[in-house]
Amino acid sequence: MNRSPDGLPPLREVIAEHDLAPRKALGQNFLFDLNLTARIARSAGKLEECDVLEVGPGPGGLTRALLMEGARRVLAIERDSRCLPALAEVAAHYPGRLEVIEGDALKIDPREKLTAPIRIVANLPYNVGTELLIRWLTPAEWPPFWSSMTLMFQKEVAERIVARPGSKAYGRLSLLAQWRCEARMVFEVPPQAFTPPPKVTSAIVHLAARPAPLYPARADLLERVVAAAFGQRRKMLRASLRALGGDAEALLEAAGIEPTRRAETLDLSEFCALARAFEAR
Repeated sequence: MNRSPDGLPPLREVIAEHDLAPRKALGQNFLFDLNLTARIARSAGKLEECDVLEVGPGPGGLTRALLMEGARRVLAIERDSRCLPALAEVAAHYPGRLEVIEGDALKIDPREKLTAPIRIVANLPYNVGTELLIRWLTPAEWPPFWSSMTLMFQKEVAERIVARPGSKAYGRLSLLAQWRCEARMVFEVPPQAFTPPPKVTSAIVHLAARPAPLYPARADLLERVVAAAFGQRRKMLRASLRALGGDAEALLEAAGIEPTRRAETLDLSEFCALARAFEAR
């Protein structure tokens, strides 16, 4: 039997042995190239003194890379029970360093099983990726339980995370991410890297948690202001912010913002000023 650099069978053999055809309903697209998964793992930074949370490990390609790159411990949440035997083989190869939880990552709180510092590294299932990201970006307290996230998304979503004011991609996701994190796109991943190949290019995004948000604002009010502003992004703010109730023009005046501007022209500091004015009125 052929062996990979980590001494385990190649992923194609693992998938064939366990009959792990990717399921569209679970948003599964498997990465076979261990050079690529190693590159993703290295993008997360030094892992030797970190616990790593991985969501959607599938047959374990990225999991193996994280362990090879020296992760102190990996906690993997996998919804597809078919993948558990393959992951058990990885766990046996790295005694005491991999724990797998079967279940839905949207319903599991992994914090009690992790020891800081914690990094999140994942090729997220496409159907839950954005929802998980927003949850991780909007905890009740900040700093969060994680120090950084290195995540794969569809390129379109990755562009929204790192977008700047004035661009088409700029919006709610850009502001939520950049208010509390340093966000950058690391590299793109072509469709042919996956089985089955998705119809879109993917990209790796790295988000490092800031010690405190970039500008003062109440998180819940900032979310409301941003949601209202981009809910009707083609309209002037004096119209779109009516969704908040009250006098939108007075709110904009209190924040020092022209009422004829549109949401995509405001930078993060201006949205935070709006959230503070909304709180004070």
